[in-house]
Amino acid sequence: MEYLLAVVLFAVSSSVTPGPNNIMVMTSGVNFGIKKSLPLLTGICVGFTIMLLMVGLGFSELFELFPSLHFIIKCVGVVYLLYLAYLIAGSSTSVESKHQTQPFTFMKGALFQWVNAKAWIVATGAIAAFTTTGASFLSQNLMIALTFFLVSFPCVGVWLLFGSVLKKLLNSERYKKCFNLVMSGLLVLSVLPVLGEIVDQLV
Repeated sequence: MEYLLAVVLFAVSSSVTPGPNNIMVMTSGVNFGIKKSLPLLTGICVGFTIMLLMVGLGFSELFELFPSLHFIIKCVGVVYLLYLAYLIAGSSTSVESKHQTQPFTFMKGALFQWVNAKAWIVATGAIAAFTTTGASFLSQNLMIALTFFLVSFPCVGVWLLFGSVLKKLLNSERYKKCFNLVMSGLLVLSVLPVLGEIVDQLV
């Protein structure tokens, strides 16, 4: 029981704290509302659960064997996050917008986990901290993945709800533009530590 509680607390704290997933969901809530943002929310939760299972089933060992693969994924992730920041900065409900005029889809939310630095840190941390080698490893991995799946919906969903509430307050295109620029800036800030790691590895 104490073990399960520890996993739940870890899942809640890592899912509800600010990060690329939550910034994306809140921004989508502001610009497109709850209903149109539900596929993105679902994609994030399902995608991270699958990623967690894959990490537990051997991705961590693969990265130990081929460290350059992890470095490549990290570089691609930083570039993609910066691209998302650009899209968010230009998000608009106006049809004339040349940037993001539609919310991200389920598939984009799911695939995004593979280039999300925070998702990698949480996934590898969860597997390392809450599993032990032996016959029960698979059941432990499944239990951790299921816990994150159940916990992530309300934790990430809070950010979507918050974004929807803000949508009513930001009742002009100008206010929404300012909000999107702030969210874009926060996303860029979340990338900086990973960018620092990449620079250190290259130097």
